[in-house]
Amino acid sequence: MRALVVDDSVVFRRVVSEALERIPGIQVVGTASNGRKAVQQVLELRPDLVTLDIEMPELDGLQVLEALRDAQCDAGIIVLSGLTARASALTVKALERGAFDFITKPAADSIEQSKELVLEALRPRVNALSRRREIQALLRQPGAPKPVATRPPAVAPRPQPATRAAEPAAKQWVSRKPDMVLIGVSTGGPNALAQLLPGIPRDVGVPILIVQHMPPIFTASLADSLSTKCGIRVREARAGEALEPNTAYIAPGGRQMRIVTGGGAGVVQVTDDPPENNCRPAVDYLFRSAANHFPGRSMAVILTGMGSDGVLGLRLLKRHGCHVIAQDEASCVVYGMPRAAVEAGVVDAVLPLDQIAGRIAAQVRGGVS
Repeated sequence: MRALVVDDSVVFRRVVSEALERIPGIQVVGTASNGRKAVQQVLELRPDLVTLDIEMPELDGLQVLEALRDAQCDAGIIVLSGLTARASALTVKALERGAFDFITKPAADSIEQSKELVLEALRPRVNALSRRREIQALLRQPGAPKPVATRPPAVAPRPQPATRAAEPAAKQWVSRKPDMVLIGVSTGGPNALAQLLPGIPRDVGVPILIVQHMPPIFTASLADSLSTKCGIRVREARAGEALEPNTAYIAPGGRQMRIVTGGGAGVVQVTDDPPENNCRPAVDYLFRSAANHFPGRSMAVILTGMGSDGVLGLRLLKRHGCHVIAQDEASCVVYGMPRAAVEAGVVDAVLPLDQIAGRIAAQVRGGVS
């Protein structure tokens, strides 16, 4: 992939360029020191990948992204963000408008250490972007199958005694009406949530708990942005608050979120427990708490993201009949977490993103069979 590095700092242009050149299959074809030059360079060089500083003179990263979208540029954008409220707000808007992913600029003691940290953050994202572009190319080929909703078996069927008639196959799909909705998401999540949550009815009647892999500060900006788009309330979760219906709670970045029983209702706990699957917040951490404290009372949705976070928690949830939806590959930015759940046999339905809100509403209002 041909890469363009955009940053107003000459030091970070060097750090990012040298980090990218250590990733097999990447060629850095140019750099730009401000947003206006970045747009010109993209239109001239037509890179496959752009690393984009979010705070720059002339045009900021969000304005660059909008200009490239207007020019119908299909380069994958990885945003580089500082750890400030303004940078996080701009980064969330960029992700909602189609940026592939983001990394935070490291506060390192040396250029070499910065390079190592940037390389560690960029490598999996660049590889995921490469895979995504391969999938998009295949889907654009003539005769490529169109995505359709599917229903993989949730669990392997248990063998039946020879003297007993097997249960009708359809019965395994029946799920009870859930009291809460659990959502796990990572790469591509802000854009996916910005499409999914506005489709949830404002009177859906249950709380929604969301783990989006993000560092501190960014989840507050994400919640603020989503709250302007949705009928339901959306906010960053606070420790000790009781769950309320028609409200979505986003796990605070850099911390773990779980739910426990308290006075008959669900209560949010926010902890500094260690990362799981190299993630904090972790999807497994939330899902496991729901399985342990509210068995059989939730449904779960696993959306776009790298890795396999969520699978272990889904195994526990499925033991109590939890209905599980996975986003399909064609609509995912990265088909990692959903793929892992499907291959583990813990998914009831695989749906395009634009059908998931309707399935959630139907399930909450009476179950789906």
